[in-house]
Amino acid sequence: MQGFILNVRKAKNEDTIVAVLTPSRLKTLYRFYGARHPIITTGYKIDFEAEQDALPFMPRLRHVIHLGYPWLKESGRLQVWQQFVSLLFEHLRDVELPGGFYFDLLERYASLWHLQNPKRSAVEAYLAILAHEGRLHTPDTCFACGGELQKEIALIRAYLPAHPGCVIARSYPKVTIRSVMETKSTIELEDAEVEGLWLTLMEGM
Repeated sequence: MQGFILNVRKAKNEDTIVAVLTPSRLKTLYRFYGARHPIITTGYKIDFEAEQDALPFMPRLRHVIHLGYPWLKESGRLQVWQQFVSLLFEHLRDVELPGGFYFDLLERYASLWHLQNPKRSAVEAYLAILAHEGRLHTPDTCFACGGELQKEIALIRAYLPAHPGCVIARSYPKVTIRSVMETKSTIELEDAEVEGLWLTLMEGM
């Protein structure tokens, strides 16, 4: 089967516990250390087998093959990808059956990651997640005070809209943010605005 490695953590000695997002579920697998084993890295897509012969409570990760993308050799793109994937793991870590949406999203954006600034892709992917989960709020009223929003708005964690005076956060033109939320695209944003949305995303999904 195939999946994306969302998290790798040390167990004992050089062994690791690996979280892999597959099309059907988020799997937690035990990886025994071996000199000939391929390196297990957060963010990589792999083909693998899960065997129930290692531990009674956790399947064993076996026969791993990396399914690479050309941009994996670009450290800047890889770093943003790994940060995004790590955030997604924290978001999904207690959900065993998240459905196929998140795997399909990673597969789609992994194939497009080399085409533009990766932070733009990450913000657009996050907008898609918020829409899928019913958490994408149109910029009409302030999350903090409930008042009507005017020409300038601020966005806090989960891209919740607010008056610039009600929260400590970067402000954006309301009309632009409305378009971004409707289209799930950052094409209308300047790089500095994308950086602001990326930093907000880094606070957590």
